[in-house]
Amino acid sequence: MFSRTYRFCMAFILAAFAPFAAAGQSQYVIQISVDGLGSSYLSSLIDNGLVPGIARIKSHGASTLNARSDYDMTVTLPNHTTMVTGRPVMGSSGHNWTSNDNPVAGQTIHNNKHSYVAGVFDVAHDNGLRTAMYASKTKFSLFDVSYDAVNGAPDTTGADNGRDKIDTYLYGNSSSITGSFVSAMNLSPFNYSFIHYTDGDTAGHNYGWGSEEYNNAIINVDGYINQILTLVDNSPVLGGRTTIILTADHGGNGTDHSIADDPLDYTIPFIVWGAGVAENQDLYLLNANSRLDPGEGHPAYSEVLQPVRNGDGANLALELLGLGAIPGSVINHTQDLVVPEPATILLIALGSIMLRKI
Repeated sequence: MFSRTYRFCMAFILAAFAPFAAAGQSQYVIQISVDGLGSSYLSSLIDNGLVPGIARIKSHGASTLNARSDYDMTVTLPNHTTMVTGRPVMGSSGHNWTSNDNPVAGQTIHNNKHSYVAGVFDVAHDNGLRTAMYASKTKFSLFDVSYDAVNGAPDTTGADNGRDKIDTYLYGNSSSITGSFVSAMNLSPFNYSFIHYTDGDTAGHNYGWGSEEYNNAIINVDGYINQILTLVDNSPVLGGRTTIILTADHGGNGTDHSIADDPLDYTIPFIVWGAGVAENQDLYLLNANSRLDPGEGHPAYSEVLQPVRNGDGANLALELLGLGAIPGSVINHTQDLVVPEPATILLIALGSIMLRKI
């Protein structure tokens, strides 16, 4: 039998350590969406050594190439709204943004839903963190307007940081937004940032997914990702304190991606790399109790064990920053998608076993 003092100490250590094992591993999270990045095409590019940046974060991070987009829609703006809000597109718990066009002036996610739809920017900003979105499609103005100083919700968390939830919003081509982002991060880094690259989607629509032009577009995006990796590698502020989450809104088949039950459209990557993240680990193996590899299937949101989805990213980012989930979100709302280093997992497991024996 262990002494009462020993039992108390073990319980105290585990209680103190567990939150840091699951959350607060990063000071900076960079969420990257590569528009139109279908997993089958990415897998071939990795195997042929053509995307060294993405290959690096995959081999040195926790990942799957068998993640899923939204169940009902495999188009850009609805899926990115899912990535930002942690909600499916459809249903009473969804964000209900179904348009893939440029929003009309003054239109927001909230007035479309007829209620406020909080997002990752709300939680990060209201907790005093700096936020940014860098986008390469004009339709992403939806997020800038929805979370601006007029349409953002009042900050009721701690100090009042205002209603404008996105400190910096910038639209431009992929090269220009990457250069601007790198410069900004060197001067005064954002704690949470979202970067969108349109290149693969544009080439896919014009020339076809898997075409030479499409492959070259993804190779170009990999170059931009390498610039971000170089930024992190060389920065004494960001190095060892930054996590990258990379995913996509959809893949594609031919020159289209709108068929929600087409595996080429709904099968996407989800890759996490950086501070506190397991190295060369499969996300489904790390999350065997909370996620189920769907094979080639197309599971609905009603399934008890969900696949990894692009919508997991928002609440994962907040968890990595040591923050709670987005109010009203349902995808990864319990923040149970875990990416910690194996040593952390082992320590928690050993401590739990010890406590059960006490």
